[in-house]
Amino acid sequence: MLPVAGLLCGLVLGAVARWNHFCTLAALERHWFANDSTTLRTWVLAAAVALTGTQVLVLSGTIDLHNAFLLTPRLNLIGSILGGLMFGIGMALTGTCAFGALVRLGGGSLRSLIVVVAIALAALSTQRGLLGQWRQQFIDSLSIGLGDARTQSIGELASSWTGIPLHVPVALLFAALLFGWVLSDTRYRHNLRAIITGVLVGACATFGWWATATLSGKLFMPVQLESASFVMPPGDLLLSIIAVTGGFPDYGVGLVVGVVAGAALAARVHDDIRWEACDDARELSRHLLGAFLMGSGGVLAAGCTIGQGVSAVSVMALSAPIVFVSICLGARIGLIWLLEGAPAFLSRSG
Repeated sequence: MLPVAGLLCGLVLGAVARWNHFCTLAALERHWFANDSTTLRTWVLAAAVALTGTQVLVLSGTIDLHNAFLLTPRLNLIGSILGGLMFGIGMALTGTCAFGALVRLGGGSLRSLIVVVAIALAALSTQRGLLGQWRQQFIDSLSIGLGDARTQSIGELASSWTGIPLHVPVALLFAALLFGWVLSDTRYRHNLRAIITGVLVGACATFGWWATATLSGKLFMPVQLESASFVMPPGDLLLSIIAVTGGFPDYGVGLVVGVVAGAALAARVHDDIRWEACDDARELSRHLLGAFLMGSGGVLAAGCTIGQGVSAVSVMALSAPIVFVSICLGARIGLIWLLEGAPAFLSRSG
């Protein structure tokens, strides 16, 4: 049931993303360089819908997410910042994020196939392999304790530090701020296609929490509580394919397969399947470097643009704003690197 639930959710997520070209890097580029925040508002709308839906399920007692890995009661500040910067730079070098690479793969991009495989290998190495030993010794060991709070949910932290039950007011405040910014643009309020896309992406993130939390209470096996994230799941998929001992596919593996399949179906319906490959060795090397940075950085930051930018926001994880700002900064550095030939902090033109 876990991979099947992930597959069904991924089909919707991949089809919707392909239908409306939902891509975080494209959203940031258009916001920075074209003064067009439409796609960015769609992304924020997805986070707002996921936050609202998830908190309704949590506060109603439908699901319990205290054991979700995104809510561990220790803040890996160095990993969040360093990993976010690495992921953002890698995203700029490859032209999309891990989720976007899966969506492009569904449309026939062989460049994205290389990127996805490289992300999977880098994530596996950083999580469980040689780089994992370095991560545990120099990054994870410096995690910061958060006092008596059981999770790093900002609502629970506020309640723990003040002694006042503030979870609901904090959730309402965050939701109001996100929805308020999204709907403050008159033109966006009339963009039905963009609104539908944001709502469906956010609903898919909420569905992930509901599915894994519900099945965790029904299956006679440990179930990782997760929503949508696309760094370790490609690695788990690769391991499931090549190794019998890789473990039975879980929700994340089904989600990855579903996103590619959903994007392929949408591309087929719109006659938008195009076989693409790297133009030369230089482009290939840039994509491999970017994929390595995204795979390793995503593990350090415990998520990607969707994993931290939407799923972690939905549970109000303290790491979410830190990782997202770091990813944006990394993406800006990477884009300037591509445009000017040097990272922002090394560029003499500034």
